[in-house]
Amino acid sequence: MTLPQDLYAVILAGGRGTRFWPLSRRQRPKQCLPLTGESTMLQETVARLQPMIPAERVLVVTGPTMADLVREQLPELPPENIIVEPSPRNTAPCIALGAVEVARRGGGRAVMAVLPADHYIGAPDALRNILLAARDVALSTNALITLGIKPRYPESGYGYLHVGVPMGTWHSHTFHMVERFTEKPSVEVATKWVAEGTHLWNAGMFVFTVDAIRDAIREHLPATAMAMLDLARDPALLPSAWERMEATSIDYGIMERSRHILTVPCDPQWSDLGAWTALDAILPSVEGGHGQATAVLAVDSERNTVFAPRKSVALVGVSDLVVVDTDDAILVMSKERAQDLRQLLGRLDEEARHLT
Repeated sequence: MTLPQDLYAVILAGGRGTRFWPLSRRQRPKQCLPLTGESTMLQETVARLQPMIPAERVLVVTGPTMADLVREQLPELPPENIIVEPSPRNTAPCIALGAVEVARRGGGRAVMAVLPADHYIGAPDALRNILLAARDVALSTNALITLGIKPRYPESGYGYLHVGVPMGTWHSHTFHMVERFTEKPSVEVATKWVAEGTHLWNAGMFVFTVDAIRDAIREHLPATAMAMLDLARDPALLPSAWERMEATSIDYGIMERSRHILTVPCDPQWSDLGAWTALDAILPSVEGGHGQATAVLAVDSERNTVFAPRKSVALVGVSDLVVVDTDDAILVMSKERAQDLRQLLGRLDEEARHLT
């Protein structure tokens, strides 16, 4: 099969990964950690694209505190492919920055696959096939394509896509109009949608042409569009242009507002690994639950998540806990409170900054 020469990857690697504390820290956040194997999440993201998108067409957008670490972990990428955002301003400016760079190299008809650096994909072949199909759809329709995952449970922390009429089939994948994009509905609403089977999870993976995303930004984020014009003319203007871009996510800034979005239901064994509890589906079974440790011994304990690669862990009479061991910190947390870990990070920022 002849692979397209107009397909670029823009990998977003600027997050802090707060819900994986104490392993994830400011200087080495979640995407730069080996959570699911020997390679880091970022390295796995790039590696799964290599059969389809060569290193010279893979761009990584990251923050200034992580730039050196990203270069160290991805020596196969040309140095100019590591794009450093001046400060955190959410995903919409990062994608705008990537679009300017892709346009400089490939023009307006170049296709961007925008991918998070910290997601797990258990079936990389399936993902590559979907991305190739989405590339053809993007060129044929000038739509914004978002990959949709069939919900496995009513998760209120995800965006949801209301699936509309089918628009056609490419590479054996049927693409549908998106009737509505809703970011983080209530648990009650999510439960209703999952039961009805009318919605998909938004996986945070997008495909579109440079022209299509520029049109959408021009319509919905005009200040960002003007800043992109300045950057296209002179890359040295990045510091001032960056501050003028709307600090918002691609979900809120574009996806919730646009009426020209398509989705494709798919299942590349995806997980956003949004919290320690998500590792249960990936880590091996151990006594008392799932985990990674020198050894786990359990008595009357079940459904626990253990991450202590260099320690032996004993569990006695406890269930539904997360236990994480690092060189300078230990986390013991009820699974039902996993999403509340950010509250602890707020205190650590004030009282024990060396641990963040």
